[in-house]
Amino acid sequence: MEKLIRERMEPSADKKKIDQRIWDLFGEEWCVMFTDLSGFSRNVAKFGIIHFLQTIFESHRLLIPIIENYDGVLLKTEGDSFLVIFRNPKKAVESAIAMQKAIKEYDAKKTDEEKVLLCIGIGHGRMLRIGDEDVFGAEVNAASKLGEDTAKAWEILITDSMKSKIKDMKGVSFKEIKEIPPGAKKAYKIIYKL
Repeated sequence: MEKLIRERMEPSADKKKIDQRIWDLFGEEWCVMFTDLSGFSRNVAKFGIIHFLQTIFESHRLLIPIIENYDGVLLKTEGDSFLVIFRNPKKAVESAIAMQKAIKEYDAKKTDEEKVLLCIGIGHGRMLRIGDEDVFGAEVNAASKLGEDTAKAWEILITDSMKSKIKDMKGVSFKEIKEIPPGAKKAYKIIYKL
């Protein structure tokens, strides 16, 4: 990848040809999921760094086994967020719902300040996968925006591309939302039983 990017930076480079080579080498179709914890930054300021670390630990303990159970690939964690990819769109949504249910069960026994409030954004499409560390593309950006900025606690938001892959999925329905992230034509909230 680095070699091709360096070639692309040359003034005489055929950028279109190099771009095609990059997509041919690294382009893959995936579902991409971003998770985020609602109100996390405010709670860090209010309850301190140890509380922050405990919440991170608890979310990892609860959610990573679920991701693995649905064949998700956890590419990275950053603070209170996960970046996960799935080959199967239905499994991505099933995983998201299972994660929300696990969090709800966990939260039932906790005080308000100890609760974990999960937000999820999911996209689907062709993206550049760079090893086992990262993915790049329009659907990646859209899912990130949905999961980290737009979704509220308990919400699972998806792009129109993702919806097209799961439109006949049983047990869920969809409600179009007004906030459309860059990289998507429309966005939807998944209505599911918690």
